[in-house]
Amino acid sequence: MQKSGLIIVIFGLLIVTGLVVSIVENQTTLEGINQGNGKVSSVDTVTVSVDLDKEISPVGIFAVQIMEFKENTITAIILDPSNIEIISQKVNEETIEKEFDVLESGTYQLIIQSSNEDEIYVTGAIGSLPDANKKFILSVISLSILIIGMVGLVTMGIIEIKNRKKSV
Repeated sequence: MQKSGLIIVIFGLLIVTGLVVSIVENQTTLEGINQGNGKVSSVDTVTVSVDLDKEISPVGIFAVQIMEFKENTITAIILDPSNIEIISQKVNEETIEKEFDVLESGTYQLIIQSSNEDEIYVTGAIGSLPDANKKFILSVISLSILIIGMVGLVTMGIIEIKNRKKSV
């Protein structure tokens, strides 16, 4: 009985380890991405800035999420370090995500604005494109550890139930 208890604890620790690796994966994915939120209207805007280095990441990414979606009211604008508009995108769905080329190093800005008088709550993020290989490796490790831990717990549960039936 003590041996099976130790094995259950080990499989439980594997599940916790898998969850911790998953958290590290999310941190790695969001590394270098700045987020901001607030209310936009015809008067108010939300601006999120990030410093990007074209040598480190030649591709940037931005995302906008609208809580109370109204079609053709929200525009996302990306300004390069020279304050030149490189993207102007109407947000025609609740969430958009788009990539852009980082042509020069410096501070890039995501400006979210509205043509509507009513205040609309938005969230925006801008940063460098996450490393797909690092993200993939961490997600495979996390998922593998979680599956091993869960399968082990289920297997130990089945074995314990069979052993109890035999002893009765």
